[in-house]
Amino acid sequence: MEKKQYVLGTYGRAPITMERGEGSYLYDTTGKRYVDFCAGIATCCLGHCHPVVVEALEKQAHKLMHCSNLYGIPEQEELAELIVRRVVGIDGQIFFCNSGAEANDGIIKVARRFGHRHPAMDGTPRYEVLTFNKSFHGRTLGSMAATGQRKVQVEFDPLLTGFRYVDFNDMEALRATVSKETCGIMLEAVQGEGGVNPVEPEFLREVAELCQEKDLLLMLDEVQCGFARCGAMMGWQAICPDIQPDLISCAKGIGGGFPMGCFWVSNRSIDDSGTPLSSIMTPGSHGSTFGGTPLACAVSHAVVNEMLRLDLAARAKKSGEHIKRTVKGWRFPCVETVRGLGLLRGVALKPGSFAVPEGKTPAAHVNDLCREAGLLACPAGPDTLRLIPALNIPEEVLDEGLGILRAVLGSLV
Repeated sequence: MEKKQYVLGTYGRAPITMERGEGSYLYDTTGKRYVDFCAGIATCCLGHCHPVVVEALEKQAHKLMHCSNLYGIPEQEELAELIVRRVVGIDGQIFFCNSGAEANDGIIKVARRFGHRHPAMDGTPRYEVLTFNKSFHGRTLGSMAATGQRKVQVEFDPLLTGFRYVDFNDMEALRATVSKETCGIMLEAVQGEGGVNPVEPEFLREVAELCQEKDLLLMLDEVQCGFARCGAMMGWQAICPDIQPDLISCAKGIGGGFPMGCFWVSNRSIDDSGTPLSSIMTPGSHGSTFGGTPLACAVSHAVVNEMLRLDLAARAKKSGEHIKRTVKGWRFPCVETVRGLGLLRGVALKPGSFAVPEGKTPAAHVNDLCREAGLLACPAGPDTLRLIPALNIPEEVLDEGLGILRAVLGSLV
């Protein structure tokens, strides 16, 4: 018996109910099997019910699940070291939370405290963070205000002040928007929700230079594009590996399907006295009851180790190029291009090239057709179908999913 009436209707759910998952397949309650190119929206990076995840969960659950951040947590310290040394590769410190929105709220708080410690020339605190149109940073009040999409902000006014939005990859517009109140610039290496739009290498390099010039923090949202998704352990490393970010937010793939997030703060000096940026976050400045539990950290440690052991970043790069080459090779009139990096890919649909039911966007319509045919994907804006399968998806399953996609797109011609 369905009991949907007890669940708040904040999601536009598909007319199916999932029962179990295995690798890159999901099965609904009728027994129908789907090739999963959604992976929990880039979260189930090792697929469903991977033995590494299940074993880590079971082992740690028998030992200690939660005890509070009032005490030392060895699993947390070991995971933090792994992320700093093997994922980010730059000296810094980690705060653990539960989601990407929380992680983004955290780096916004760090930026504002930095702006108080490093005020404008007239002594007034700097508090403004510049973000970009079509960005997505979450749905909490803070992360929603940082998001450059009005559709997620409707009727939640007044928004948290201190954000202004600029066109992505437009350096002239960005420079013109920096004010005396600006303390940081926040961007995604690849705008996942906004259409799978990668940052241009030269733009990212110039943003980093602008931050140095104006004493601003370079804030990278790696929630969707981090942890091997884009062909490197971090999305920015796949685009412009020589830059030095100040703050990085992470979630999704870090836990392999288990709720987990974190943000990284650089240890770089922010004054002549050698004060590390990370040191400005002192006891009481931030916290999370469930952030970094022994259970979450044990699972995440196992997931990240598996990524590194199997070099899933390189595998994502190879598989992503296969997707791009294959889809573009079909030469369907309905496909404008294929955007993205690694296994964060967007099939851009050509407006007006096929009929769309009233009330549906082209991407939502194609997504529905794919689901009915046995392929799970998800839209990224009105005209882009997003393909974000597990990083370790077998080649034969990847081709099976692409075969379904080809049949669907071919039916639109």
